[in-house]
Amino acid sequence: MVPWSRGLAMAPGYPTRYAAKVMRLCEVMMIHIIRERATSQQIQEMLQDLDTYIKLAVDIDREMLAGGGTLHADCEAVLLEDGSQQATIWGADWNPTSQQVIFESLINIRPRQDNRSMEILDPEIRERVAQITIRLLGE
Repeated sequence: MVPWSRGLAMAPGYPTRYAAKVMRLCEVMMIHIIRERATSQQIQEMLQDLDTYIKLAVDIDREMLAGGGTLHADCEAVLLEDGSQQATIWGADWNPTSQQVIFESLINIRPRQDNRSMEILDPEIRERVAQITIRLLGE
């Protein structure tokens, strides 16, 4: 079982063909869903692909995140599979050495939500992403 799939509750109506694709993708990469403070082992596993930082997708409504792998979109797919809504998921990076959040990701380009940049432009959303990330991954 891949780490993120423990306790997985598929969103109603979510096509199972996508669920299988996400599952295969995460068997290759170490993506974790983090709902409570991450353990040092989880952080090390999320660092496997990129060594110095962790790609994240943060659900600001459910106050949780998915981290690891090489693309923010992979983390986003895991959260969508877990029942998150795309409009509340934002991409960021976490540097565990500096304890710094970087707010840039392709998944943040959302003209419908008035975010026309890879960077999260809304200060309130940035603050929520930072708070959740630091609470779940910070020292």
